[in-house]
Amino acid sequence: MAASYIVALLATGIGVGFAQGLLGVGGCFIMVPVMIIVFSHMGVPLDTAVKLAFGTNLLVVVPTAISGSLAHHRKGAVWWKAGLTLGITVAIGALVGSTITSQFISGRVIKVIFGLVILGGALRMLTAKPPRVEEEPTESPLLWALWGFPLEIVSGLIGIGGGVLMVPVMTIFLRFQMHRAVGTSTAMMIFSGLGGTIGYILNGLHAPGLPPHSIGYFNFTAWLCLAVTSVIMAQLGARTAHLLPAKKLKAIFVLVMIYMAFKMIGVFGWLHLPL
Repeated sequence: MAASYIVALLATGIGVGFAQGLLGVGGCFIMVPVMIIVFSHMGVPLDTAVKLAFGTNLLVVVPTAISGSLAHHRKGAVWWKAGLTLGITVAIGALVGSTITSQFISGRVIKVIFGLVILGGALRMLTAKPPRVEEEPTESPLLWALWGFPLEIVSGLIGIGGGVLMVPVMTIFLRFQMHRAVGTSTAMMIFSGLGGTIGYILNGLHAPGLPPHSIGYFNFTAWLCLAVTSVIMAQLGARTAHLLPAKKLKAIFVLVMIYMAFKMIGVFGWLHLPL
């Protein structure tokens, strides 16, 4: 891999880690587009480049999520019972979703699905009424599992850790406070990242046009560049999150979701905007 690509990936990891710790999301809205560009410039076919970016992205989520969840834990913002229950469920869902994508859906279609799902989640979170202060969060492992499994199938389909979908569900339907939702989501993504990556690796073992240092739809060089910087920055992002009021944290989260959606759907390209 050329030095310019390595520098670009290292810089991307800085943004990814900060986003993970700050918002409880995997940073896929930064990683996936950058990796698609890098792999495409290396001569990898677009369909393979998209799936390779998704598979690599999911494993970057794992060490970053470990780092971020520890930082949130120190602030008392991780509900480990919910995180572990969701984690086991979402790992299975992510494995199923990544298998469906790898075998049956083209890269171009995945990008549009990705954008539409995220845009829908952003609009729902923007318009939903916040839970009343006196409301207690829903404590039901069965309900958590029923929400987690289908959402992680979708997450596996579009190569994300699932935080960008689970945080709105936690705050709107399960009545988590915003900081606890972000912290618990970060812990949950340890499992979803592992499950999704396994699916992309197994289903991409015989894919054509893979670049060097790839195992299925996973590239070790890109993963290493992104993981090294993102793990460090996740700590800073998590600390920053606890300095922000919940309303501001929610506003940032929604803006990030809208940007991610427009990027993957191709809205900025249609408008000829360099975003």
